[in-house]
Amino acid sequence: MNTEHDNVIAATREWLEKAVIGLNLCPFAKSVYVKNQVRFVVSEARNLDRLLEDLDSELQLLAETDPEQIDTTLLIHPWILNDFLDYNEFLEVADGVVAEHELEGVIQIASFHPDYQFEDTEPGDISNFSNRSPYPTLHLLREASLDKAVAAFPDAASIFEKNIETLERLGRAGWDALGLRKPD
Repeated sequence: MNTEHDNVIAATREWLEKAVIGLNLCPFAKSVYVKNQVRFVVSEARNLDRLLEDLDSELQLLAETDPEQIDTTLLIHPWILNDFLDYNEFLEVADGVVAEHELEGVIQIASFHPDYQFEDTEPGDISNFSNRSPYPTLHLLREASLDKAVAAFPDAASIFEKNIETLERLGRAGWDALGLRKPD
């Protein structure tokens, strides 16, 4: 692994630890993280073809690997799809790749981006920060693991609303105080 990849993964781990787990934005993340079942992959892609190749490889690897070894994968792609609108359009293509692999209902993709913006929000709205990562990231999730986690979590449907409440209490100053590294 090279230093550039190490820095990308370190910033992503810090975001995962301080924001996603630390603020409990995803109550399911901690258990797989502490069991070292999260795979961090930095894509070298600088074009869509290469990113699609990496996505193909990671979907296949995740589908073929025991969940006790790798339960979820963060495919981080720092050099492509940095514009959120381009990234957002690509998500349809990514879902199509899941379908091509016949993994619908098996693996799904969650999306994270430094400029993530929910529909009907302003760019600076704190609610957007629930899906803001240091780099564009495709999160490959096993649906069976997600189903188990949701079954074990009371009122899983309220996670989004609780995240908004948490982020609004925290505010932008509180988010900034987390001291998350900014990408170069």
